[in-house]
Amino acid sequence: MGTAEITEQDRAKAKMCENCPICRRARAKQRGLAFWFVKNVERGICPSCRAYEKVHGRPAHAPVEEARS
Repeated sequence: MGTAEITEQDRAKAKMCENCPICRRARAKQRGLAFWFVKNVERGICPSCRAYEKVHGRPAHAPVEEARS
């Protein structure tokens, strides 16, 4: 990733990716057309997916780990 500073604009774009229906489905299902699309195409063209990766340190298609109590 590098040592690039995370800006408020990056955080806003990452939030857009978190709420994106295609990216949410890819993270939840981990298979299918949405997963393939986010993994292979979105990452290169979508600024929100790139910001998500920068802010969270994982690709937009990676599953979200739930916090366990």
